[in-house]
Amino acid sequence: MTRLSVNINKIATIRNARGGNNPDVIKAAVDCQNFGAQGITVHPRPDERHIRYDDVYKLKDVVTTEFNIEGNPNKRFIDLVLEIKPAQVTLVPDSPDVLTSNAGWDTVKNKDFLTEIISEFKNAGIRTSIFIDPNAKMIEYAALTGTNRVELYTEPYAANFHINKEKAVASFTKAGDVAEKNGLELNAGHDLDSDNLKFFNDRVIGLKEVSIGHALICDALYYGLHNTIQMYLRQLK
Repeated sequence: MTRLSVNINKIATIRNARGGNNPDVIKAAVDCQNFGAQGITVHPRPDERHIRYDDVYKLKDVVTTEFNIEGNPNKRFIDLVLEIKPAQVTLVPDSPDVLTSNAGWDTVKNKDFLTEIISEFKNAGIRTSIFIDPNAKMIEYAALTGTNRVELYTEPYAANFHINKEKAVASFTKAGDVAEKNGLELNAGHDLDSDNLKFFNDRVIGLKEVSIGHALICDALYYGLHNTIQMYLRQLK
């Protein structure tokens, strides 16, 4: 079964809109785990507009499943990850001014940069994953960096799912095959939701983990967090 890691950034976005501590990000993470999620994902950004660096330190003590910290590997981020030592770090090439992640790494251009950072994380016992487009060459070069996994950027799949789902998933199915041939494990994330998740999971062989935040938290407003997590878990069986 593909594992579900819940990205709780949107919980923090709601909290930050009013100040204070409601909703409680730490409680939300604990609840997600109790309701069946197999991991917790956070993506702290430099402006701390949702998850704050202080949140990450507090989460270290309560995440008992798999803690995945994702972000652009600037010095502050690298120092945070090395201090927390999560189960997994996912490297994402987003600039500080983007609303949300919108592209994967150019692993050809950034191979040496990524290799150096990944070596540092792996020496600390942290599994590494590179956020990447479903492009064979980029996956092949990702393997040369020493990363354990790649996370497929799935927004193009989600955007085209209701137009032609077979066409939408084709490049991701191929990317999964390329990752396997290059000895890489496979994650996926971005705009996966209760409509498109099962089809993606069925067609992309070897998928280890999906990270889902925005859609899951939106569904939870209607169905409740417990019911929503169970609904997503059923999609992954």
